[in-house]
Amino acid sequence: MEGSARILALVKLANVGLVLIWGFAVTYVFVRILPLREFQAFLLLVAFGNFTISAEFGLTSIIYARLRRHWLGNREESEAGGFRLEEMGVLFLFLGLLIAIGVTIILIAFLAGWLHTAMPLLFLLFFLSACLNLPALLAKRALAAIEGNFLWEALDCLRRVVTIVLLLSILSGLDPRLSVALQLAASMAVIGYAIGLVHRRLGMTRAHWFAFRAGGGHVRTHYLRDVGSSAAFTISDIVAYNAPYFTIALATHDARPMLLFDFFFKMARALSMLVRATVEAALPRITRAYHAKDAARLKQLIMRALIVALLFAIIGTGLLLLTGQWLFARLFDRRAAIDMADLLLIGLALLALSVICVSVYVQGALGRFGHLLGRSLPLFAGTLLSVPLAQLLLPARFDFGFLLFYAATFLCAAVLHGMSLRRLIDIGHAS
Repeated sequence: MEGSARILALVKLANVGLVLIWGFAVTYVFVRILPLREFQAFLLLVAFGNFTISAEFGLTSIIYARLRRHWLGNREESEAGGFRLEEMGVLFLFLGLLIAIGVTIILIAFLAGWLHTAMPLLFLLFFLSACLNLPALLAKRALAAIEGNFLWEALDCLRRVVTIVLLLSILSGLDPRLSVALQLAASMAVIGYAIGLVHRRLGMTRAHWFAFRAGGGHVRTHYLRDVGSSAAFTISDIVAYNAPYFTIALATHDARPMLLFDFFFKMARALSMLVRATVEAALPRITRAYHAKDAARLKQLIMRALIVALLFAIIGTGLLLLTGQWLFARLFDRRAAIDMADLLLIGLALLALSVICVSVYVQGALGRFGHLLGRSLPLFAGTLLSVPLAQLLLPARFDFGFLLFYAATFLCAAVLHGMSLRRLIDIGHAS
């Protein structure tokens, strides 16, 4: 099953379905158990959780690219700066520190009154459960690099089913704090087992996990260039996809623009996860073709990924136009409405996003972080400017103006990423 791209794509898509159900269930449940003002604070917490998760600066992508080269037979590079087992422990330490910093900031926000809630323990537990996606991501990327995609997806499907059941149980009377605490425990068990699989497959010892000096020196010596580009790209990506939560909150107290953006964010996340699932199913073949300098096969695989991504976006846009108004009303408990013009703009942005996703996932797996950074800057600038431009040029229709400028930014970024993929194929031909 691991060797079949079709089976791997199917199980990844099944997992994506569970992740999407969980994401929508979070909104469905919490918008019903929290007052509207607290729910807006909850959305800010979710956005900060996304910032924290993204603050790993693409290190998991770097280790995937390095470990993949190592696993495909370039192990002789290890002494010349290639992958070393000690890197895993250093990266886990770094991710642990990120989580600790995030929790500290949340606690300060509670004490200073920046984040208002009558249920701080619930918010803190939810934030911790979101932060567990950091070690989960490292486990996923490490297993994928060593031909363990199917193993991870099976484990993650199990985790998602358990967390969805626990989440929906809140509506049946289960204490929300107990529900989130149990979700936290289930995730820790699955992630721990996955890390154990990585440990055994790589032939690691306990000493490798705690060799922080040797591993840290190797990371400092051989990662800095990639880390610099990856970190800058990741920061740019974080701002592009999450900053509107905060800029909208600063611009207006009206809940509708925030709910509109949250709806777009959920649709974008759904599409990006579908595209990621199909691209990741093809990555074993794409990386083999790239490192083997098989240009014809590389072009075929990238074009196939683009066609599938665009197909997902077209189908998703069609469904959105047909059911978007009903879904929006149902999701947000009829606290706001969305019109067809808003849905059309969201659909255009999703079409553009499909091209961006293929480019980011493929080139990230190949370690082309410097190139991705250059392509990310226009998206970074455009998303930051969308809110002030809407306020300045379309103050009477601020919510529509924001979506208009945001969608235009995505279309421009898609053109740049399309050119980037073409250049990648040309590089393959030159090789």
